[in-house]
Amino acid sequence: QVQLSESGGGLVQTGGSLRLSCAASGRTFSSYAMGWFRQAPGKDREFVVAISRSGGSTDYAASVKGRFTISRDNAKNTVYLQMNSLKPEDTAVYSCAAAPVLGTTVVVKTIATYTYWGQGTHVTVSS
Repeated sequence: QVQLSESGGGLVQTGGSLRLSCAASGRTFSSYAMGWFRQAPGKDREFVVAISRSGGSTDYAASVKGRFTISRDNAKNTVYLQMNSLKPEDTAVYSCAAAPVLGTTVVVKTIATYTYWGQGTHVTVSS
């Protein structure tokens, strides 16, 4: 029902910034809560941040709170992840995901609820 495509990854120095984008196809983008996950080399995929359908509610992992900001533009079918003050520990493949939920203010933190996933974009932070 929805296809996701991430972009904006790259190589940055410690303390630098990147802005990731996740473009969604389809006419029902606003029907999905969205989230960003990441998987570092040799580690399991972990939750980064999630945003409600309306964009009014968010939930951040403790490791990125205060440094990362999620936002969405339903008119453009796009969700963003602004990453500031990047650290080497942020190095990972970042993926966006969509979760079908009924409530416009629901924030999804459970990975099993996410139905659609993008291909991922690489972020490397040099030490």
